[in-house]
Amino acid sequence: MNISRFSDYSLRVLIYLSLNEDKLVTIKEISDRYQISKNHLMKVVHHLSLNELITSIRGKNGGIKLKQTSIDINIGYVVRLIEKDSKLVECFSQNNQCVITSACELKFIFAQALEQFYLHLDQYTLNDLVNNQHNKQLNQILTISI
Repeated sequence: MNISRFSDYSLRVLIYLSLNEDKLVTIKEISDRYQISKNHLMKVVHHLSLNELITSIRGKNGGIKLKQTSIDINIGYVVRLIEKDSKLVECFSQNNQCVITSACELKFIFAQALEQFYLHLDQYTLNDLVNNQHNKQLNQILTISI
């Protein structure tokens, strides 16, 4: 399974906001820190805002922040939300052109594997990504001022 760059960037935005939950953060700040296109991050932030994972405040002193606490944001939920239209293999799509679909067991096997993937992600929250021993370095890397 390969998650999309959009999912990757969405998770990175959420991680950054979680590490900076005491302040409003700008898209430019995140863009600079991760060295990601500001335009692409604007689309990511818009999607996260529409799905009520973050709050966006417009204006000169505006910015973005988490709408919920990091412990209430489930990683499986976030990835499902973003990857919902993604198809692991052709036979998952409505435009399936595979000639062996009717006799092939791969669709069933891949569907089970995908479900196990999401069930595993369901065990983790955003808080788990930023508040454990392995991620103290993450906090240092992302909170050092530019």
